[in-house]
Amino acid sequence: MKTIVCLLMIGLFIGAGTVLAEEKSEQPAPKRMKPALLVIDVQNQYLPMMAEKDRQHAIEYINYAIWLFRQHGFPVIRVHHTDPKYGPAPGSQGFAFPKEINTTDDDPQIVKNYGDAFKKTDLDTLLKEKGCNGVFCCGLSAVGCALATYHGAKNHDYSTFMIKDALLSHNDVYTDYVEQICDTVGFAALQVMLDNAEH
Repeated sequence: MKTIVCLLMIGLFIGAGTVLAEEKSEQPAPKRMKPALLVIDVQNQYLPMMAEKDRQHAIEYINYAIWLFRQHGFPVIRVHHTDPKYGPAPGSQGFAFPKEINTTDDDPQIVKNYGDAFKKTDLDTLLKEKGCNGVFCCGLSAVGCALATYHGAKNHDYSTFMIKDALLSHNDVYTDYVEQICDTVGFAALQVMLDNAEH
């Protein structure tokens, strides 16, 4: 009798294990990230307001991020700020990115009037058209528009990251705080994430 009970118990465990294995195999694979790079507000009007000693350093890192995204075939999106009353006016020298920033006219451009680049713009539509579900932010200001756009992306359900050393603000201590409180990646991690992202 004990032998029969033992065999029945073993059979139940094997059956349950098979069902669990089948259920596990039927679950869809996790969705891989397809990212875009947002280069935010690195405009001639605003760069002089940023901490001088960090400017060249941040521009080098922004350009490296642009290069990495291009190497992997992912979108680089230019984000420009203007205020309807105070400017800088689109097309003006103050509105433009400096030549040191390696974006091109072929990179999509978003023009915004608010800190958050998602607010009353086509950014969400553009990202969806490109099939992107992840956003990496660089540019300025770390405590202003870059931070507002970071939270805007999260509110739109994108996987969202700041890029370490590719951010600027008027105070480098504040920039460090932003990098600490946000999901921030350095370039080694960024390289790995792009290598494993969906094309």
